Amino acid sequence: MNKSQKPPKEKNLVYYCNCFSELKVYKTQKRGDALNKPVLLLSVIELISRETVTTNCIKISDDLIETFKKYWELTSTSSFKSSDFALPFFHLKNDKCRFWHLKYSSEYDGGRPQTIPKLREDIDFAYLDDELFGLIQDENAKKELIDAIISSWFYDDENIIEDLVNINQNFHNQTSNDNIISQDYKNLETFIKPKWSIKSTLIRNAFFRKAIVHIYDSKCAFCGIRVTKGVNKNIVDGAHIKPFAQFYDSRINNGIALCKNHHWAFDRGWFTADEQYKIIISRELEEISPHTKPMKDFHGERLLLPNKEQYFPELEALQWHRQNIFQG
Repeated sequence: MNKSQKPPKEKNLVYYCNCFSELKVYKTQKRGDALNKPVLLLSVIELISRETVTTNCIKISDDLIETFKKYWELTSTSSFKSSDFALPFFHLKNDKCRFWHLKYSSEYDGGRPQTIPKLREDIDFAYLDDELFGLIQDENAKKELIDAIISSWFYDDENIIEDLVNINQNFHNQTSNDNIISQDYKNLETFIKPKWSIKSTLIRNAFFRKAIVHIYDSKCAFCGIRVTKGVNKNIVDGAHIKPFAQFYDSRINNGIALCKNHHWAFDRGWFTADEQYKIIISRELEEISPHTKPMKDFHGERLLLPNKEQYFPELEALQWHRQNIFQG
């Protein structure tokens, strides 16, 4: 190797997180960054997670277009157009990292397809670097890739909380609509499952988690710990008070920021909080904590809450937790 040449970068998780953070996006006068490429990547990750895409062959399917359209509507202020999907699918191949590749059809004669019918005519399918496709199969790596996209593209640094809260509310509203539609279908003699739902999507949960963590300034509401690494990584989770799988409630007021240990303990009912947001610890805990404050010593202390009361945990949600999860 020539001494002036740099060795090739290892295509690992860090590499692809950086790739996702440095996408080449177009600027628009009214809306700032056009988020077509980030939305496309979230949509592809979603289909791989749902096992709708099982091989490294990303076809221009109705499922992919519908998923892209839903995420576009949830995160964008403009109406969906055919070109919003066709252009990023075609142009993502030109990004610096070159992780997106196209298999052209025999009909392709040059140019850039700007409509979905034309895109389908010109392109057989897209495919990812094998390394990237493999990382998306890993749950932890996939979460970091999603987080890299959201942290880089879906909020303005000056309006982080407002932007994230608004998008999270859009997801909640869509989830509520999905639930109503599902109930309507159940009333029919022949049950037809809706084609697209965000009830169990990792993307929805990632926006919820990101919003809660920023609202609580990356601090655990129980113990106050704040440990961060870089811009986007921290030790705190955005936890649901009432389980999402049961209530489909991703409103900000059903969330609380907790570190890994206290998130685990909260979900298992080892502590809860009362109507004044004071911590209640289970009497059955046996604890040895030589280097940190024992959980039992937090009994009676107030949760560390957001600066704005509008983001406080809902008292009804905490009451449900006390009655159904807490092991007094």
